[in-house]
Amino acid sequence: MTLALEAFGKVNRRLLVLGKRPDGYHEIDTIFQTIDLADRLILESAPDLTLSLDDPRLTAGEDNLVLRAARALQKTAGVSKGAALRLEKRIPWGAGLGGGSADAAAALHGLAALWELPATPEALQPVAASVGSDVAFFLHGGRARGTGRGENVEPLPDAPDEWLVLLFPPFGMATPDVYRALDAPAPVLRTASGVFARDRNDLEAAAERLRPELRTLREALLSAGAVAARLSGSGSTVFGLFGNEAEARLAATLLEGRKDARATVVRTVSRSEFRRRALPSRFV
Repeated sequence: MTLALEAFGKVNRRLLVLGKRPDGYHEIDTIFQTIDLADRLILESAPDLTLSLDDPRLTAGEDNLVLRAARALQKTAGVSKGAALRLEKRIPWGAGLGGGSADAAAALHGLAALWELPATPEALQPVAASVGSDVAFFLHGGRARGTGRGENVEPLPDAPDEWLVLLFPPFGMATPDVYRALDAPAPVLRTASGVFARDRNDLEAAAERLRPELRTLREALLSAGAVAARLSGSGSTVFGLFGNEAEARLAATLLEGRKDARATVVRTVSRSEFRRRALPSRFV
């Protein structure tokens, strides 16, 4: 049996940092939104668990979130079956788009189907939370609120399709570094219409203190017509929100040729579309 699943990335439409927890993590309140930029995970029945990658810069060792998720599911379900996993990467590493977490969730969905486990996305939540803070969100997709470390997920009603321009600088951001630099107040940045953006990301100030280029990219998106421009997660991706596809593609054209970032146009993905495209058929 072979399965091929799409592992969609996300942006954070809001990210509030509420304080540090006794366990060393930070308490957050965030709004996740899936986007149609996706990795691809191929799973095939095999006696042992193995992982291969199409990106030689990434490791396929036991620290990879896909293998960690697979091992956690094996242990929780008490199974000894294996699988050959191949991951085709399209979501940049260290970009704040949740690529590793999306891949781990795809592994949980796919392996539950491959191993014929009596599991639904809801039943996989405890395993997902044990693997990584954002993994649980990618069991649901669409738009959702994440609290705690992000592992407590409350699905929200889908909004109408939105068009975004993502700017990828030629560097990633390490989440622990950004949290360590969190103390300064957030810089003020108005939207193109002259009003403050409704959503905010409390990690922007820290990320922009570490890499001032990120603020320049937000300003470039606003100059290109974005209604609002935000850092996604802890970075390094910056995204701009546009009124429609034509405006987003025009902005991406205007931003082409920048030496400090690569522009990509994406659309948001609703929960129903996520379930059609990202889950094995028996979970849809």
